Amino acid sequence: MSKNATIQNSIKKGPIMFVLIIGAFLATFNQTIMSVAIPELMNDFTIKASTAQWLTTGYMLVNGVLIPITAFLIQRFSTRQLFQSSMIIFLAGTIVSAVATSFPILLTGRLIQAAGAGIIMPLLMNVVLSLFTPEKRGSAMGTVGLAIIFAPAIGPTLTGYVLETLPWQYMFYGMIPFVVIVIICGFIYLKNVSEPVISKVDVMSVVLSTIGFGALMYGFSEAGNAGWSSTEVVVTLVVGILALVLFTWRQLISQNPLLDLRAFKYNMFTLTTIINIGVTMMMYADMMLLPLYLQNARGFTALESGLLMLPGALLMGLLSPAVGKLFDRFGAKWLSIIGIAIIIISTFGFIDLTDSTSYTFLILMSTFRRIGMAMMIMPIQTAGLNQLPSSLYAHGTAISNTIRQVAGAIGTALLVTVMTNSTKNHLQAFATGGAQGETQKHMVMEASIQGINDAYFVILIIGIFSLLFSFFIKRVKDASEEKTIILKKPARI
Repeated sequence: MSKNATIQNSIKKGPIMFVLIIGAFLATFNQTIMSVAIPELMNDFTIKASTAQWLTTGYMLVNGVLIPITAFLIQRFSTRQLFQSSMIIFLAGTIVSAVATSFPILLTGRLIQAAGAGIIMPLLMNVVLSLFTPEKRGSAMGTVGLAIIFAPAIGPTLTGYVLETLPWQYMFYGMIPFVVIVIICGFIYLKNVSEPVISKVDVMSVVLSTIGFGALMYGFSEAGNAGWSSTEVVVTLVVGILALVLFTWRQLISQNPLLDLRAFKYNMFTLTTIINIGVTMMMYADMMLLPLYLQNARGFTALESGLLMLPGALLMGLLSPAVGKLFDRFGAKWLSIIGIAIIIISTFGFIDLTDSTSYTFLILMSTFRRIGMAMMIMPIQTAGLNQLPSSLYAHGTAISNTIRQVAGAIGTALLVTVMTNSTKNHLQAFATGGAQGETQKHMVMEASIQGINDAYFVILIIGIFSLLFSFFIKRVKDASEEKTIILKKPARI
C-alpha cells in the first residue's frame, strides 16, 4: 500500500475538511466584498474610482504573486503549520482593515489579508487530492465548491445589507470572530496530511515569478482603466511576459522547480486548464457586468443588486455536493457540456438588455446561469487534477489557481475594454444620428446598456469555444495507477 493510500485510510477526514472549507469560505468571501463597497469608500476617503480600485486590484496582485510559491510552501511545511499561519496573517489583515482611519491603512490591511488568503485555496485542494481516492474526489470537491462558488456569490448581498444599515468597518469587524473560531478549531482538529520535504527555495525563480505574474496581473487590471495603448500598460505587460518566459525556462531546466510545469505533459490537465480560463472569464460576467448594469444604468441599490444574485447563489450551494457525486459516477464530460450549454443559453438573455428589462427576468436568467456554473466548475478542475501523480499535486493545484487569477485579470480587462469602447461608439452614433428628443443623460444610459450587451456577446463567444473543448474531455486514470499497471504487465506474461 502506498504512503498516500495509508494517509487516505488512517486520517479522519471530516474535521479536517470542515476546518479547511470554513477557512477557504472566509478567504473567498473576503475577496468579493469590496466591489459593492467602493462607492461608499470613495466618499468616506474622498478618493477617485481609480484609487479605490486598488482595494480589489491590490488584493488580486498579491494573490497572483503568492499562489505560484504555494507549491514550495505546501511541500516545505506541514498542513497545520501552513494553514494556521495563513489564517493568522489573514486575521491580522482583517483587524488592520477594521480599524483603518485612512485609505493607505485600509489598503495595507487588504494586502495583508491577501497574503494569508492566497495560500488557503491551493492548500485545501492539495489536501483533497491527498486524502481522497480519485473515485471519491468528486464528492469532496463538490463540498469544496461551497467555498469557491457560494462565498463570492453571497458576498455582494451581505455587503449590500451591511452598507445600508451599518458603517463599512463592520464588514471586517463581523469577520474577526469567525476567523478566530477557525484558528481555534485548527489547533484542535487539523492534522498533517503530508510530511514536509526539506528543500531550498530557488530565489531567482521567486523573483521572476513575482515580477512576471505581478506585472502581468497589474497590466491587465490597468488596461481596463487606462486602455491597452497606454504606455504604462504596454511596458508592464512586456516586462511581465519576458519575466514569465525566463521563469518558464528556469522551471524546465531545474531539478527542483518552484512550479513544476511538467504537469502540462498530462493531456487532461492541460485541456481542463484551457477550459478553466474560459470558465473563469464567464464567471466575471455576472460578478462585474450585472452589478454595473443594475446600479449604474438602472439605478438599483447595492442591496437590490446583491439580492438579485442570491437565489442563484443558494442553488449553487445546494447543487455542488450533488454535482460532485454525479462526477464520481459519470465523469466530467457531460456535466461540463450541459453546464456550459446552460450558461450559453442564459447569456442570450443578457445580450439584449434594455432600460425596461424586468427585475424578475434578470433573476431567472442569473439563477439559470449559476445552475450551469455549479454543474461544471468543480468537475472540470477535478478531472484535470485527477490525472496527476501525487508528486505533482501541490504543483498542479498551484498552477490551476494561478491560471484562475490571471484569467480573472484578463477577463476583467477584456470586458471593461469591450464595454468602454462599445459605449463610446454607441454614444457617438446616437449623437451623430441626432436622436430626437433624447436628453444627454438618457443617451449615456442607453449607450452604457449597449456596451454591456456587447460585453456579454464576447462572453457568449468564449462560452461557445469552451463548449467545443469540453467534447474532448475523457475519463483517465491517474498517472500513478497507469505506472502500476505497466509495471505489472511483464509479471503476467
